[in-house]
Amino acid sequence: MSNKNLNILFIGDIVGAPGFEIVQTFLKGILEKHKINFCIANGENLADGKGLTEDDAKKVFSLGVDVITTGNHVWDRWDSKTLLSSYKNILRPINYPKDNAGFGFGVFETKDKIKVGVINAQGRTFMQPLDDPFKNIDFAISKIKEETKIIILDFHAEATSEKIAMGWYLDGRASALIGTHTHTPTADLKILPAGLGYITDAGMTGPFDSVIGMRKDSAIQRFLKQTPYKYETAVNDVHFCGVVFRIDIETGNCKQTEQIIFPEFSKSQ
Repeated sequence: MSNKNLNILFIGDIVGAPGFEIVQTFLKGILEKHKINFCIANGENLADGKGLTEDDAKKVFSLGVDVITTGNHVWDRWDSKTLLSSYKNILRPINYPKDNAGFGFGVFETKDKIKVGVINAQGRTFMQPLDDPFKNIDFAISKIKEETKIIILDFHAEATSEKIAMGWYLDGRASALIGTHTHTPTADLKILPAGLGYITDAGMTGPFDSVIGMRKDSAIQRFLKQTPYKYETAVNDVHFCGVVFRIDIETGNCKQTEQIIFPEFSKSQ
């Protein structure tokens, strides 16, 4: 780490065993290559595509991840509630009703004692009705800024428009916004005028020979018949998707971004 910049890696939604295995295989090299000081991963799909277990979390932390964020699927397992209550570095969206277990934001330290604020929030458009994410994020920012200017948001949302609106709303008040949930990496990684690093969706770390991580045959039957089919994680064409943000420690502004998709997707058929 230079005296002025902090390199932060965000890993897109890790899906099941295939996603974990590619993280296990390549994360160490990615951390070294990009001189990462702090690593965040969305882990709501680690438990075979639905939820997160304590064993999953411990394995991910052992690989060098500092904070795990989640989303709506974290509630698919009842034992997630105990997990969320026990680990302050496993976050759930801040705008779920307050009586729910867990923490929506936190301030964490790098090995060099640099403080990093992380917020997890969920969108409302085309998703279940929740408290206002904008105002909940305002509250979290007001608390985090008492300790640090470096603030990273995982905005777990369906609608592109809601994610973009949130980006403009937070520009100049946070360091980076990473969209999650839709599992498809977008091509709009950028730095907004007042210093917010932004991407609509980091993509998933998992099997792309699938429908957003799910076996194709089951997903197709859901659409054809409009009835539930068992969710089963796919296994082939696995990719690591993430984003690196270089953050100015003094201002909290994003100075440089880089999208990681490994292996790269084929540009021709």
